[in-house]
Amino acid sequence: MQAVGMIAEFNPLHNGHVYAMRQARQLSKADVVVVLMAGNYVQRGEPAVVDKWARAKAALASGADLVVELPTTDAVQAADGFATGALTLLGALQVSTLAFGTEAPDLDYAALAARVAAAPPKSSLFQDHTQTYATQLNQYYQQTAGVSLDAPNLLLGLSYAQANRQLSEPLRLLPFARQGAAHDAAGVSAGGASASAIRSALAQGQDVTAVVPAAMQAGLIAARHQSWADLFPLLRYRLQTADLAALRGIYTMSEGLEFRLTEQLAAAPDFHAFLHQIKSKRYTYARMRRLCLYVVLNLTAEAMADARQHRFLHVLGFTAAGRKYLHQVKKTLPLPLITKVSAAMLAPGGIMQWQHRCDQLIETVTQTAQNYGRVPVMRKENDAC
Repeated sequence: MQAVGMIAEFNPLHNGHVYAMRQARQLSKADVVVVLMAGNYVQRGEPAVVDKWARAKAALASGADLVVELPTTDAVQAADGFATGALTLLGALQVSTLAFGTEAPDLDYAALAARVAAAPPKSSLFQDHTQTYATQLNQYYQQTAGVSLDAPNLLLGLSYAQANRQLSEPLRLLPFARQGAAHDAAGVSAGGASASAIRSALAQGQDVTAVVPAAMQAGLIAARHQSWADLFPLLRYRLQTADLAALRGIYTMSEGLEFRLTEQLAAAPDFHAFLHQIKSKRYTYARMRRLCLYVVLNLTAEAMADARQHRFLHVLGFTAAGRKYLHQVKKTLPLPLITKVSAAMLAPGGIMQWQHRCDQLIETVTQTAQNYGRVPVMRKENDAC
């Protein structure tokens, strides 16, 4: 069996994602669609709107054959770290092709990555303090790759290609045109909506049935919705009680940011206001959200390095075809395959210890076990989509 891989958050899964999985299967002519899905936290530095199990179940009902978790320590990263972790796991799963939606499907992403690899490093960035980091980053890519990467999926596609170059057996890259609303477009209509617009609509109690498949609708109804509103009191407590030396040990805490965070805390009534107060031209909102999340989860630089050295393949769900594919590859997988989580895996020193630390917060908020004793969701062929 041949497998095509996709990297996703499904936060939440919407009709554009269903289209993407269909495109991946048709264009690759693969037997199995393997989705590497962010767990309970997503790249922009916030909890997923509903937990990983609800989203995995919806994905299986909407076109995926196998859903494997992208751990928090890889999922909550800037584009390059996110892509490196994801491609490492997809390579381990022995998929032959990576399919991804993009605003520019005709670009040769592998060639772009090769040009960037031959260019001077990005360490020279942010010399001009009158421009934002994002602006200077795009200028760097214009100079080195000869293309503007101001759309989020273009940068992610290049990041995938760069990470793919590091694999001993690189995947075939299969970009295809995105369908529907732009990545962060506002508003929900029958013509489509971005995931961020859907989350905003959900927070306001609006109807999203026109843009979300039935399986995800069921998950949104059944599960508790999470957001930074749940986490901000915990962030406030951590910043109020942790000493500065401990905060300096948090992953990506640099250049005195521990002072900026603690100094701006008192005047912030909520996380949205706090984020605006700590934002500067040097740092993007996503970068600061991720840092705040690392603080809440107490993820140190040492913890993140250890997690990268001990990656694993945690299966969240499969169809009959996905289970057959797992059976085909499981004896040659280079990373541990986890289909049932034991207590030993979650204990200090266990292979899932850092994921457990992150997911305990979601367990507290939702009162739903996230790892211990959980087995993959199994979608039967006669289940309704």
